[in-house]
Amino acid sequence: PSCRRYVAGGRCKSTARLEGKVVIITGANTGIGKETARDLARRGKVIIACRDTAKAEAAASEIRAETGNQEVIAKKLDLADTKSIREFAERFLAEEKELHILINNAGVMLCPYSKTADGFEMQLGVNHLGHFLLTFLLLERLKQCAPARIVNVSSLAHHGGRIRFHDLHGEKSYNRGLAYCHSKLANVLFTRELARRLQGKFQRQEGFTANALHPGSVYSDLVRHSFVMTWMWKIFSFFLKTPCEGAQTSIYCAVAEELESVTGQYFSDCQPAYVSPRGRDDETAKKLWSVSCELLGIQWD
Repeated sequence: PSCRRYVAGGRCKSTARLEGKVVIITGANTGIGKETARDLARRGKVIIACRDTAKAEAAASEIRAETGNQEVIAKKLDLADTKSIREFAERFLAEEKELHILINNAGVMLCPYSKTADGFEMQLGVNHLGHFLLTFLLLERLKQCAPARIVNVSSLAHHGGRIRFHDLHGEKSYNRGLAYCHSKLANVLFTRELARRLQGKFQRQEGFTANALHPGSVYSDLVRHSFVMTWMWKIFSFFLKTPCEGAQTSIYCAVAEELESVTGQYFSDCQPAYVSPRGRDDETAKKLWSVSCELLGIQWD
């Protein structure tokens, strides 16, 4: 029915092949990450980077069997622990000579107040800081393999977010719904500032891009921490995208030929989408960048 078609939203029509190319997708053992991996495995080599290695291996072997592509590899990556992120990057750089597409897809949503191994509020720590560090560690390899793309999975929820520099880790006040919004706004601002920096340096000739996206409201286990949301998701599942439909914009940002030199943008349903005024604030983006570097103990100029 046309209502269902409307819910499904845009589809990635690109048939671009990724022979000889390497893609990393974080959190690809379930939901839209897994569907993104399934599609890209029909095109090239995919590395599924997840916290739960058993689930990651199960997803990888299912995708290998289905696509006939033996180059779908599971690797351990816990974004809630900077030590794990550094170990993942180190191993990857030692084993793989190429990296063309990095899809920062993993996320936690609506979790009760908790902290990462490094003392960051969990949603900001995993959704923003973990991916910020991962991107930093892999940037040189992406640069060497340009044209390359960085794809950050954000959310429409960024409209409800603000970067609370006075209480980044929610120690003074914490609302799990708002904390998710803040972390998704951080994704948009990170993408914007990253694109600006890449452009300044070498983007012009290289086609090295960074874009963010909203996958849509997807029926997945991302809401597992909230009983109410889980219950609502079940009732309204007809009006939610399937994980496969939700993966379309990630796939589009990763492969669409027409995005070769498009950078610093935000997409939804495989087309440019509206970014909140806070998501376009360059001063906040710059400040978030330097605060993130400070928290992670890195220098990223």
